Amino acid sequence: MRIKVAVHGYGTIGKRVADAVKHQEDMKVIGVTKTKPDYEARLAIERGYELYAATPEKIEVFKNAGISVKGTIEDLIQEADIVVDCSPKKVGAENKAKYYEKAGIKAIFQGGEKKDVAEVSFNALANYEQAIERDYVRVVSCNTTGLVRLLYIINQNFGVNKVRATLIRRVVDPKDDKKGLVNNIMPDPITIPSHHGPDVQTVLDVDITTVAFKVPTTRMHVHSLNIELKQQAKPEDIIEALREEPRIMLVSYEDGFTSIAKIMEYAREIRTRSDLFENVIWKESIAIIDNELYLTQAIPQEAIVIPENIDAIRAMFNIASKEESMRLTNETLGIGKLYS
Repeated sequence: MRIKVAVHGYGTIGKRVADAVKHQEDMKVIGVTKTKPDYEARLAIERGYELYAATPEKIEVFKNAGISVKGTIEDLIQEADIVVDCSPKKVGAENKAKYYEKAGIKAIFQGGEKKDVAEVSFNALANYEQAIERDYVRVVSCNTTGLVRLLYIINQNFGVNKVRATLIRRVVDPKDDKKGLVNNIMPDPITIPSHHGPDVQTVLDVDITTVAFKVPTTRMHVHSLNIELKQQAKPEDIIEALREEPRIMLVSYEDGFTSIAKIMEYAREIRTRSDLFENVIWKESIAIIDNELYLTQAIPQEAIVIPENIDAIRAMFNIASKEESMRLTNETLGIGKLYS
């Protein structure tokens, strides 16, 4: 059985989801959608994807640009088993009501949507089983994915009493030239907690408080965490537990990983599009004071949720266990001990 996947929105996340699906033997991309006949639409065709217009009124726009489309999203979902919705924030919920429920098709949404868009908020490591045979699943945001992965491992091995996290957020993705901060830092939100803590709690039962700041960079997010442990532990115990999880990458300041710029330079050498699917944690940042764990991690916002989308597809069709799905996803995407 190969699951037929439609990708609605071939942008930052959508093109990466499509390429990831392409590497899986148990699923295939049957089409992608675009709203505009831009360079990404042309790239989709060059990469062998069948192109569809996101809405019926866009067909003429594509035609005038000399780009042929096979139809609209409504045509595409008639041929698909599942839609991975990679639309802009809030549009996914509109698509659910307008298209997916009407067609009776399964759908995956991204973290920009509210939790009630789906039956379950998803992270493969933490709650794979909850997504089994569900119709609607929400893969949580990049920041939440990074927090949940880390906290799940720490909680499983040492127990967690309380988490306090400061998130330093990139303001936009690298390709986004419509908005951004210049020479500025913005509390976002000014109130406590930021939405990230409550979002973690949709997946993981943990006491967490988060604050967040936007800064004028496009590279990655950075998290500074303080985790009150239930069990006694040493830094080397934490490192050993983190090394066991392929979706965690431990790096060393002494080896030249002095900033997120160096992490991204490393990614350029090892991955297509510089994509990192892993949390990146500085080993030297791991410290324990009065049984409170301190560490710093970097979150690659463009790619970290991609393996979760692949695992969510398998869970929703119940074609693999958590362990088997994550193993397959990790192998096909090259996730593992790139550096330790």
